Amino acid sequence: MIVITTPTGQIGRQVLDALLDGEQPVRVIARDPSWLPARARKRVEVVPGSHGDLDVVMEAFAGADSVFWVVPPNSRTNSIEGHYLNWTRPACEAITRHGVNRVVAVSTMGTGIEKNAGHLTASVAKDELIRSTGVSFRALRAAAFMENLLMQVEAIRNQGTFFLPAVADRVLATIATRDIAATAARLLLDDSWSGQDGVPLVSPDRISPNGMARIMSEVLERPVRCQQVPLDAYKETALSRGASEAWARGLVDMAAAQIDGAYDAEHHSAQPSPTGFREWCEKVLRPAVLA
Repeated sequence: MIVITTPTGQIGRQVLDALLDGEQPVRVIARDPSWLPARARKRVEVVPGSHGDLDVVMEAFAGADSVFWVVPPNSRTNSIEGHYLNWTRPACEAITRHGVNRVVAVSTMGTGIEKNAGHLTASVAKDELIRSTGVSFRALRAAAFMENLLMQVEAIRNQGTFFLPAVADRVLATIATRDIAATAARLLLDDSWSGQDGVPLVSPDRISPNGMARIMSEVLERPVRCQQVPLDAYKETALSRGASEAWARGLVDMAAAQIDGAYDAEHHSAQPSPTGFREWCEKVLRPAVLA
C-alpha cells in the first residue's frame, strides 16, 4: 500500500496521477475528497481529513509500505519550524506504530541551511524528525520551483515583468514540479531501496533570472524582464498579503540564503532532471499566459 498526502496539491496530484495506471494499491488523505479527479476516486482508497491529525494518519498508515509526505504551507503561523515539526510529529508516531517501510518527502536543496534560512531550515528540521524514526527515507532536495512563477502570470502577461528577490544576473537553481513528482513516484514504486539519504533535484539549466527572462521573451514572443525585489520590500509584500511576521521573515531568510549560494554546491554535483526551463515555459508558462 502506498499512501499519498496532499493528493490535490501541486506535486501530490502529479504523484497520484503517475500511480493511477499501476497495480499498486493506493490510499490518499484528503480534506475534501470531492476535489479528487473522478478516475482517482474510482481507483484509490480515501481517508478523509487532515494529514496533520494523529487519528487520520493512524488510520491512513495502517498497512502502508510507503508514504509520500508533504507539509502544506501555513502563511499565518507564528513559527515556521514549529509548523513543520508539529505537522510531522503525528506522522512519525504513525510511521513507528505501523512499521511503515519507506517515506519519500518533499524537502529542499541547500548547504549551510541548518540555521537562519527560514523555510529551508524548517524543512531540514522536518527531515531530521522523520529520520529519527529509523524509517528508510528519501528527502527530495528540490531547488526553487519553476511553478512559483505561475503566481505572476498576470504581471508577465500585462506588464512583461516578473519579480524575484534574487540577483538578476546570478545563476538560480530551479526545478519543474513534474520532475519532483516523477522521482517521488519512481521511489514509491521501488521496494528495493533502504537507508536514509537525500536526492538533489535540479533542472539541466544554469541560468540567471535575466536568462529566464530572455527565454520567456522568446517563448512568449513578447519582451519580458526580471525586476529584482529588495528583501525589505519582499517582506512587506508578504505582510500586505496576510502573511504572519514569522512567515514573511522566513521568506526573506530563505531568499537571503539562496542569494548567498545555498544551492550552489548541489547544483554543480546533482544529476540533472529532464525538464529544462525552456521546455517548462513552452508546456506550462505559455499556455497559462495565453489563457
